[in-house]
Amino acid sequence: MDIKQIQDLIRFVSKSGVNEVSIEQKDFKITIKTNETQPQVIHASIPAQTAPVVLPPAPVAAEPVAPAAPAGPDTSKYLTIKSPMIGTFYRSASPDKPLFVNIGDEIKTGSVVCIIEAMKLFNEIESEISGRIVKVLVDNASPVEYDQPLFLVEPV
Repeated sequence: MDIKQIQDLIRFVSKSGVNEVSIEQKDFKITIKTNETQPQVIHASIPAQTAPVVLPPAPVAAEPVAPAAPAGPDTSKYLTIKSPMIGTFYRSASPDKPLFVNIGDEIKTGSVVCIIEAMKLFNEIESEISGRIVKVLVDNASPVEYDQPLFLVEPV
């Protein structure tokens, strides 16, 4: 058994959830026991003519914890204005200009709601829906991804 096989075995044990694995060959024996945080090699005996194998502990990824459902208002009745591109989100044309939209503002199809800067080009983002702005989901001057929600809109 070579070092690559041993590392693969450690990864397999850490992912599979078993508590202990023992492998015994004619001149080689290895036992791997796991606990909640990391697998540990408890015993390994290698013939004297072979150089000792030193293995770093394999990292174990923590199980993702699902966040508790927020007890806030139901947002399923709202429509979302999403980013059509990757870039930097701006709520106004410049720092000294007024915001394009605020919470509570009525917008119509074609109204400019923000600017997204991409590669030094400032793109005005127009609403494709009519309604009332309920929530701004992105901070000013923050990076945004393609299809990232920007605003929640209550249809009118």
